[in-house]
Amino acid sequence: MWKTSIVAVLLGTSLLANAQQSAQGTQQNTPPRPAQQVVQWQLQVMRDGQQIDAFDGTTTVGQARTDTHHKIVQHNVGCKDQPGGSIDLARTLTVSPLLADASGVTLSIEAQETFEEDAARQTDTGCKLPPQPRQVSASHPGLKVAPGQWASWTIVDKDPNLVYRVRASLADSANTAN
Repeated sequence: MWKTSIVAVLLGTSLLANAQQSAQGTQQNTPPRPAQQVVQWQLQVMRDGQQIDAFDGTTTVGQARTDTHHKIVQHNVGCKDQPGGSIDLARTLTVSPLLADASGVTLSIEAQETFEEDAARQTDTGCKLPPQPRQVSASHPGLKVAPGQWASWTIVDKDPNLVYRVRASLADSANTAN
């Protein structure tokens, strides 16, 4: 019985040594991985020429970052100008760097916006109605941003005019947080 145990130990040790040598050989033959490219980006939300919101982040190429900003608004409504129900004007952006090099950065951007219409509404008798919320979803599969430049993407043409301004560059290796 003890002979069987010794044989098992020797066989196990031999298999372990072969596995370690194979793993080391594989590691030695594998070329080193290139460092992950990290993109630092800023996005400004412009409504009728005025900045109303901003997002920024540092994201690895091939990864995505999603942020949501909320703005709760309440309006006075009716003929007695009483406070009405509140509306959550949410804005959710997902930014994914696709490519990054010295010539610029290409970003994929997904957006969901809830915003209010510009026009004030009234009943037939002249009493105030709250602005209607409007929801828009937009997707840009590859916005190219040149180094040191802002790129613009129009989400809504008019009533209101809603534009995203984006700037992006390769991040310094010392500042690589996702």
